[in-house]
Amino acid sequence: MSGSGVELTHRAMAMLKAVAAGRAQMSCSCEPDLFIDGFACCDQMTAHALAHGGYLRPAVEAAAGRVPAELTEAGRAALEITAAA
Repeated sequence: MSGSGVELTHRAMAMLKAVAAGRAQMSCSCEPDLFIDGFACCDQMTAHALAHGGYLRPAVEAAAGRVPAELTEAGRAALEITAAA
């Protein structure tokens, strides 16, 4: 996945920043849920879109339950573009 097709709203960018800061976990499922600071994210539709769009992924492959979330190359690039703007 290349990180395309997802509108990067302010909320989506805040979610990516939380992942970059090591504050996020996600479930390992076909519709991965995002948890920030231990709480379920209020916008799971955006969390699903970010995962399916290739911006974030589980840091641990083939695990069950919640695992740390990490940015992909596309997620890091999205944060770098907004930081430079």
